[in-house]
Amino acid sequence: MQQIIECVPNYSEGRDRAVIEAIVSAISSVEGVKVLNVDPGEATNRTVVTFVGSPEAVTEAAFRGSAMAKERIDMRRHHGAHPRSGATDVLPLIPISGITLEECAALARKLAERLYKELGIPCYCYEAAAFKPERKNLAVCRAGEYEALPEKMADPDRKPDFGGEYDDTVARTGATNVGARNFLVAVNYNLNTTSTRRAMAIAFDVREKGRKAREGGKLTGKLLKDENGNQIWTPGTLKGCKAIGWYIDEYGIAQVSMNITDIDATPLHVAFEEVSRAAAARGLRVTGAEIVGLVPKKVLVEAGKFYLERQQRSLGIPEEEIIRIAVKSMSLDDLKPFDPREKVIEYLMEDPAEMAKKEHLVRLSVKDFAKETASESPAPGGGSVSACMGAFGAALATMVANLSAHKRGWDERWKEFSDVAEKGQAIMKELIALVDEDTAAFNRIMDVFAMPKGTPEEKAARDKAMEEATLYAASVPLKTMEASLKALPLALEMAEKGNPASASDAGVAALAATAAIRGAALNVRINAAGLTDKAPAEPLLKRAEAIIAEAEKLQDEVLKAVNNNIG
Repeated sequence: MQQIIECVPNYSEGRDRAVIEAIVSAISSVEGVKVLNVDPGEATNRTVVTFVGSPEAVTEAAFRGSAMAKERIDMRRHHGAHPRSGATDVLPLIPISGITLEECAALARKLAERLYKELGIPCYCYEAAAFKPERKNLAVCRAGEYEALPEKMADPDRKPDFGGEYDDTVARTGATNVGARNFLVAVNYNLNTTSTRRAMAIAFDVREKGRKAREGGKLTGKLLKDENGNQIWTPGTLKGCKAIGWYIDEYGIAQVSMNITDIDATPLHVAFEEVSRAAAARGLRVTGAEIVGLVPKKVLVEAGKFYLERQQRSLGIPEEEIIRIAVKSMSLDDLKPFDPREKVIEYLMEDPAEMAKKEHLVRLSVKDFAKETASESPAPGGGSVSACMGAFGAALATMVANLSAHKRGWDERWKEFSDVAEKGQAIMKELIALVDEDTAAFNRIMDVFAMPKGTPEEKAARDKAMEEATLYAASVPLKTMEASLKALPLALEMAEKGNPASASDAGVAALAATAAIRGAALNVRINAAGLTDKAPAEPLLKRAEAIIAEAEKLQDEVLKAVNNNIG
């Protein structure tokens, strides 16, 4: 899975457009980073920027943004309504996909250290990146705000995690709070009522903080306090959730407005179900939900799988269908249309032009793909067609699994077949990507032919590039072989245990996967033959032979099972 993190820095400037644009430009200058939102506030004199990308790209962009903020913002002149301690006030790293919160915390600490060492900006580490337990709370790190820094930096217990003496640089930049936290999902639950009071009651029922405890548990009962005179609270049912109730004039309904601060402890669908339960207990109904802002793809995929499992339906369906189930199950389109392409971070990160180039072949119709293969161009060739055959083999095995999961009388076996279908979907996705990757590998060789070779140095560079491109061109079809081989055990399982009416489809799945393997093997061999240094080719060729032998054995087993079924 691609590693993606989000960064949401808050800069202490919300009025000077030139300063804001300079900071955003510095962030955008890093290749692989995409700025999703820039939100300046006049009254707060603060701008929140949201950007995403790979961990390396995002941390570099965060550094450059902080460097520009240091250059353009003088905290000695800053005034605003929001608490702040520095030109770059908060700098949180947030895991989106393929990376853990702990890994983001480690990146945050390194970033804080770099900000101090290279820019002289003192840094406190907060939330998951905190070195001290009390500093998990941002308010503790920012206590006293910018004005308290001289005193705090002189106090061994309150000084920054990275920082020295208070000096002119610190007077200008202030201190930055660098942290790591989970993604926050903002969601409103629509109720079939106009009563703010009832919406607030539901919010109290479910939010982690809960409500103030009263005698007898009655709303009019006396407030209960502990022996120290502190208010006692009755916690709600959802961990990592903050919520209130309000009335929305625009929609003419009351809502429970919630921030889910820990989507691992309380996924979106769990919160939806619990709010629905709490509403029903009070005679109300949740008619839908409204996601505010953006969400990681996994939030909707997990929700879709949850509702599919409830229906005892296969999870091995395309990702788009899983997300559609999530949207419909939680009525995310209750108040307005919900387009995942406008709400899911991973989709927003995609560059349409780059994706069209990267997925040129797989975006063609079957008819156009065949026509392009038949043209005078040498690519796409046998390697891409082999990957395509492998993808169809995996797709057929997946189809049989999905049909078996939904077969009448086999309801108790749905999970067995769903597991197979999920594996098949993953293999199919891998092979679809290899269709274009194989052609890209061939084009890489063609690009080498265009390199200059007039001098000994140029010739040496060209020869080296050709060796590397040729080895890569031999490695890609081997990946096709490996992936196609994984489809064969699924075809065998479906031939033996799947819906008998689809036995022939399982057989074709095996034939397509084996053909893909044999075809890709030819491409491994022909590219390996073009290598001057034969040593790297030996393990590729040896593995290719082993895959063919294993594939043919599995194919025979599949066909035997299929013929037994057909009779």
